[in-house]
Amino acid sequence: IRSPTNNMAAQLLPLELIDKAIGSRVHVIMKTDKELVGTLQGFDDFVNMVLTDVTEFEMTSEGRVETKLAQILLNGNNVAMLIPGSDGPTGAE
Repeated sequence: IRSPTNNMAAQLLPLELIDKAIGSRVHVIMKTDKELVGTLQGFDDFVNMVLTDVTEFEMTSEGRVETKLAQILLNGNNVAMLIPGSDGPTGAE
């Protein structure tokens, strides 16, 4: 991604963005009907992630189901989108 000045030094690579999010809350949208919000503890080159203080949101035929988890390891292959600094899906109650 380039800045409006088209300066190569201003580029921010995807893994650099994720690295800046370590220690903060992130909203992860999976390829399935699940979304997770937690504190990013770390990740690897495959974007496998460790999250703590996690809330999992799953859409079922009965509506949204929330599950609290102390810690989770996410497989990067199943991640569709990562939103740093987000508190999760809107309308989460």
